[in-house]
Amino acid sequence: MVGVGTSLFSTRPPLSWEFAALTDVGRVRAHNEDAVHVDPVLGLAVLADGMGGYKGGEVASAMAVSLVHANFRRWYVQAGPQAPARVVRRALQAATDEADAAILDGSLTNPNLQGMGTTLVLAAFGPHRVMVGHIGDSRCYRLRNDKLEQLTRDHSLRQQQLDAGAITAEEALSSPNRNLVTRAVGVEAQVLLEMHEHTARPDDLYMLCSDGLSEMVPDAQLFTLLTRQDGGIESKVSLLANIANENGGRDNISVILARASLPRAAT
Repeated sequence: MVGVGTSLFSTRPPLSWEFAALTDVGRVRAHNEDAVHVDPVLGLAVLADGMGGYKGGEVASAMAVSLVHANFRRWYVQAGPQAPARVVRRALQAATDEADAAILDGSLTNPNLQGMGTTLVLAAFGPHRVMVGHIGDSRCYRLRNDKLEQLTRDHSLRQQQLDAGAITAEEALSSPNRNLVTRAVGVEAQVLLEMHEHTARPDDLYMLCSDGLSEMVPDAQLFTLLTRQDGGIESKVSLLANIANENGGRDNISVILARASLPRAAT
């Protein structure tokens, strides 16, 4: 799944964004509870990792990406690409609110879907700014100037223990609490999408991923794979999934890559 688009926060000269996305069931799970969606026209990328059993997890993640995209698209038609960052923030939270309400309602009214929910990580890519939002432990990274930086901070019990100094970074790698999230879509009547705005530069590479990738591929190996010069970002998403599977593939694996470049006339 590949596309190119420019949108949001328009200035001149705008950056163009190239996208690639992939989701893989992994080597252990029988079903894929992850979902991904990219809309190059809107500059929107959305990734969700469902929970609550394979039926509930699949439904929750699919609902999250579909409803966030549809809601944001409706807003975009009205607001257009010139909308300021504060308005984009409100639009992304409103889209998340709609998904949260729908998933929670499905969980409460359908016994087969009881307890379902999902993590969420999304980004709105514009000519000079990127708005990143997340809920749970699905992540966003940025590769810039040969430095890989995690832009999101997990909403998880393990992260809380790390922040409190209760466990070390080494102990966190094998923590039994690594999969216990403290914030999820569809679990409570309200959920806050944690959002941060980042300045975009040419050659930036953003990566959104589920923990099926981040838990199986250490940051040092992620850096090596993302900085490989052979092939484009479509081949990189396949490579990342393959390596996660080679390292054990214990969970579903999902990844979205977005790479910024200047239009040819501006280079």
